[in-house]
Amino acid sequence: MPARADRPISALFAENRPLRSLEFFPPKDDAGVEALRATATALKRIPWDFVSVTYGAGGTTRDRTAQISSFLKDELGFTVMPHLTCVGHSRTELTDLADRLCADGFRNIMTLRGDAPKGEATFTPAPDGLRYASELVTLLKARHPAFCLGVGGYPEKHPEAISLDADLDALKRKVDAGADFVTTQLFFDNAIYHRFVEKCRTAGITVPIVPGIMPVLSTKQILRIATLSGSVLPTQLTRRLEVASEDSDVVEFIGVDWALDQIRDLIAHGAPGYHLYILNRARSALALAAGLAA
Repeated sequence: MPARADRPISALFAENRPLRSLEFFPPKDDAGVEALRATATALKRIPWDFVSVTYGAGGTTRDRTAQISSFLKDELGFTVMPHLTCVGHSRTELTDLADRLCADGFRNIMTLRGDAPKGEATFTPAPDGLRYASELVTLLKARHPAFCLGVGGYPEKHPEAISLDADLDALKRKVDAGADFVTTQLFFDNAIYHRFVEKCRTAGITVPIVPGIMPVLSTKQILRIATLSGSVLPTQLTRRLEVASEDSDVVEFIGVDWALDQIRDLIAHGAPGYHLYILNRARSALALAAGLAA
């Protein structure tokens, strides 16, 4: 029996309403898989428009990504957007993976170059592989034109880009190759997102640009993630976290409250939705959904 095919996310954007989505990452072991099952089941009470599932560098979580994506789609009924990256794959391997995703009913893919494997300073394409996400967009669209493809955008510049303008040029190449929408890297100051969207529109990038939001759950963790992604924490948020110190419950309360304010402002100013980076934690996502429902 053919697998149930997901609805393209581009059709959801055509409904002209804010979409809400979130991201899962594949656990490293079977115990983690069971924990994620519990998290996803708890989150199912919220009508998310779609969810994404990340993909480890060099395909290190490829099997887990497929396992979790299938569970979320076929057992829980989510519209699922698996990530696919260029790292460690030849063109033939990427084509085979795309064919498998299509056969399994997936119609949405988050299309990324991917980070260099751990321990490597720079990205190196695999033999007969791809160097840029724009090339992966081109390959996927040629093979499966019906795929809806998301790509990443960096409101504060990709850490490897020489300038924001150069980064915008790279983003435009991805969109011109056939990307249907952009999801941004996390940010904590909405003015940064609004400026980024304005620059994108000036550059001729007209597809929806979905803001990516990560609620702070741990001060140490968010400082590390912000450093890796090139994101800056506003002084006001930093001061609040300093007062909370090591009290994890207070830190999470501050993080959810800050994210709530961000999302409300983004939607009020016309953002096409929001995408939550929840680090497989149900509580913060449920708290955000409850706050937005009030």
